[in-house]
Amino acid sequence: MKFVNFKLKDKIRLGIKCEKGIIDVKQAADDYFLEAPTTINQVILNGEKGKLQLKELMKKDVEILKEESITFAPCIINPEKILCVGLNYLSHSKECNLEIPTSPVIFSKFNNSLGAHNQHIVLPKTAEKFDYEAELVIVIGKEGTNISKEEAPSYIFGYTIGNDLSARDLQFRSGQWLLGKTCDGFAPIGPYLVSAEEIDCNNLEVSCRVNGSLRQCGNTSDMIFDCSTIVSYISQYMTLKPGDIIFTGTPSGVILGYKEQEQQWLKAGDEIVVTIENIGSLRNVLK
Repeated sequence: MKFVNFKLKDKIRLGIKCEKGIIDVKQAADDYFLEAPTTINQVILNGEKGKLQLKELMKKDVEILKEESITFAPCIINPEKILCVGLNYLSHSKECNLEIPTSPVIFSKFNNSLGAHNQHIVLPKTAEKFDYEAELVIVIGKEGTNISKEEAPSYIFGYTIGNDLSARDLQFRSGQWLLGKTCDGFAPIGPYLVSAEEIDCNNLEVSCRVNGSLRQCGNTSDMIFDCSTIVSYISQYMTLKPGDIIFTGTPSGVILGYKEQEQQWLKAGDEIVVTIENIGSLRNVLK
């Protein structure tokens, strides 16, 4: 099942993507007087029961919204934690001339950095070296700590697409990466959140295009630490909560990996499209 969040006036509504467009879950449930989760948080917390209710709703003759008519919101609105894994693809570590990590490199973003599909992202005036990072994003489905690698898949609700936008000059101003990673809008996710059982997270093509030109093309099979390892590792140090999101790293092709004389940083007006096999495409324009 593919879930979306979209805006209706000043409200965030839950939608389900189907062949013809988007089902407004609340409207459909109200029309048929059916019980069903009407926010993505409720879907995650209700587990299989909530999914079954939504599948029943999808069988009804409901109104379908055209995707081009809706304004997307981030597919997760208010995660307790936004965690990121750095240098997690062999190809990316090599292009940056860095040693392959022996344990996951973890950093964080804040909720102010969340962005949505088709959102215009305002670049901060205090930086110049803007870069893209196409990433598979894990969404946690239930609370857990000290999770084994074998148990980890059962703690994952689903997957979405992310772009770990980075201001490299701010990122490397000091030994802490945070400043260059968590500017407003620098963690767009979506448009869809796909149930974990529909995705083989260990074999997905990941690509990024800038103004139509292919910049990144990799596969999650190149990950140094797979999704189960990441979830297990993080849970040894902090309790994971439903709705937490984890950016899992980026393949080679980022601007930082180019020779210095070849680096052409992102600028206002650029369109970035991140595509992940079996999930969809996340588009943003910088301004």
